Amino acid sequence: MRQRILIVDGHSMIFQWAELAAQHGKNGAAARQSLIRMLESLQDGGDWHVVVVFDGKGTKTSEAGEPHSIQVFYSKAGQTADSVIERLVAKYAQLYDVTVATDDGMERTTVESFGALTMSSRQLRDDIDAAGRELSERLRQLKRR
Repeated sequence: MRQRILIVDGHSMIFQWAELAAQHGKNGAAARQSLIRMLESLQDGGDWHVVVVFDGKGTKTSEAGEPHSIQVFYSKAGQTADSVIERLVAKYAQLYDVTVATDDGMERTTVESFGALTMSSRQLRDDIDAAGRELSERLRQLKRR
């Protein structure tokens, strides 16, 4: 089985989830960190390698993160997160099972043409919630031993 990569359109998710959208209105960096923490359960469960892409303001596309953690990319000034996502999908969709989480209809069509699957913000939230429940159950079972 090929490795599964989940590429998340970060701001698309933030603005679709009420609690993150409200947090973003007060502190954008905190909302981005909250999203990343939420996504950790998917990667920690071992099913996905998670990549999050945000619109940035720098002079070049940048990547942040610790080894074995969620990869976080910021687009450069004048470039959209969508263009970074498209470049990643074009590069990796033939080698890995790539899924892109976005509610942007045009972006979904574009990445599907490169061979990626897509999921909505609602589907991603459901997967995050399920991963959290699964982790809690595993921890309960370990405590019983």
